[in-house]
Formats: sequence, structure tokens, C-alpha cells
Amino acid sequence: MPDSFQDSPPRLSDREFDHLSRLVEAQAGIRMPAGKRTMLEGRLRRRLRERGFGNFREYCHFLFEEGGIDEELGDLIDAVTTNKTDFFREPKHFEILKTTVLPALIRRGPGIARPLEVWSAGSSIGAEAYTLAMVLAEYQAVCPGFSFRILGTDICTTVLRTASRAIYPEDMAGPIAPDLRHRYLLRSLDRRARQIRIVPELRALVEFRHLNFMANEYRLPAMQDIVFCRNVIIYFDNFVRLAVLRRLCACLVTGGYLFMGHSETLAGFDLPLRAVAPTVYLRIPS
Repeated sequence: MPDSFQDSPPRLSDREFDHLSRLVEAQAGIRMPAGKRTMLEGRLRRRLRERGFGNFREYCHFLFEEGGIDEELGDLIDAVTTNKTDFFREPKHFEILKTTVLPALIRRGPGIARPLEVWSAGSSIGAEAYTLAMVLAEYQAVCPGFSFRILGTDICTTVLRTASRAIYPEDMAGPIAPDLRHRYLLRSLDRRARQIRIVPELRALVEFRHLNFMANEYRLPAMQDIVFCRNVIIYFDNFVRLAVLRRLCACLVTGGYLFMGHSETLAGFDLPLRAVAPTVYLRIPS
């Protein structure tokens, strides 16, 4: 009979923490130093309850001795992944996209000769991908013939389901300008629910897929013209960061653009990228 959670919350032993932290880093690239022990412990307690385990010893036995990793891995990674996101987060990037990146790309053909391919890598619940869709739809309205496709990917299956539904708490709409809210958001008929939903016309332009940055290659439906990979590599060590960035570059057309988070730097990495604005990079020939 599993131990009761009511007596005392289960705690991770040193050995259990070592096994679980190594698993998370190997499978998702997310570093789990000793300082994150309490966080890992807290986030995995729900998994123990949902699976009926009374302590971490039983959970680790299931994972490592009974072969439960394949069955449980997705939910485990979902539990420990940080998914902070907002609409129009780091708004300067979207200004650079409109005023600099889109005109430069269109002059070379992408967006007119063929749809512009845009990738929100580490898309979480979809706020970044739908922000991109709003910005590009506004550009489309004043640029005849312009078309685009957006791909959002994440390792976390739970957030991908939320992104596909495109239903959010009403207070998340705060950073969205009133005119854009009017054009691209629907309000729930049940006003007590205080929810919004992205309009179907915009949802149709965004596809969401599962992708693990630790994969040896990223099998995307097309080479990308623009990649937003913001506030993702900060969770990796330098070795993993370089490997991930090289794989991102391999998916980006020469002359395409990579947007990184404002707290991230590519200093010291040998990559085919040239800075054109703070944390915005142009893909140059290798």
C-alpha cells in the first residue's frame, strides 16, 4: 500500500535526485543542479499522486527498474518544464520584425514568391506563435500578395494541446493592442468564464508539433525564413547550447533571421550568424 501523502510529503533522496536529474538533462537538455532539488521534488509530487506512488523510491523503481521511462517520460518532462509566456513578450522584437526583417526578406522573394516560413521554437502555450500571426496578418493587409505559415513546436505535450485550442484567460490579452484584440480575439459567450480565443482565420495559419531540442536533427516541413527561439537555451549548458544552435541554423535559410531572448547571448559560439540588432541575427553562408 503506497504511503499516505497526508502524513508528510514525499522527499527525494540524494540517489533519487541524481537519477531523475540525469534523466531530465539527458532527455530534455534541462540542467538540474542541486539548487533545483526542491523545485524538482515539488513538481513531481503530482506525478506520484496521479500514478498512485506513495514515495519517490517507488516512482524511481517504476522508471528505472520496471522500464517505465518510455510510458512516463512525456508527463515527467511536462511536469518539470517551465512554460512562461505572454502575448507580445519582449515587444521590441516585433517592431524589428515589422520595420527591418520583413521588408528585407520580401525584397529577396520569401513571402511573395512563396509563403514566408516562420518557426516559434519552444512555443509553450502558443502566445508567441499567435503574436507572430497577428503581426504578419497586419503586414499582409498592407502588402498585396504576401503570405506566411507559422510552425510552433515544444517538448511539452500539455502546452501543445493548449496552443492548439487557443483558449486563454482573458487577462492574458492585456499586452495586445485594442485594435488587434478586436480583429483577432473572440470572447467567451459565458462572460463569467473570462476567456478569450484566437479567431479561426488566424488559428488556421499556425500549426503545432512536438519537438525535442535534444533530437539529432529537427525534421521540419520546410526550411525556415525566421526562427524565434527565445528564452530557451538559458536552461542548457554551453555544450548543449552550441549543439542546439547549430541545429537551428541548419533549419534556417541563408539570409534568414534568428531571434533570441534578451537575456541570451551567442558570444563565444562559432555559428554562421551575424548580429543585426540586439539578440537578432542574420544567417550567413557557412
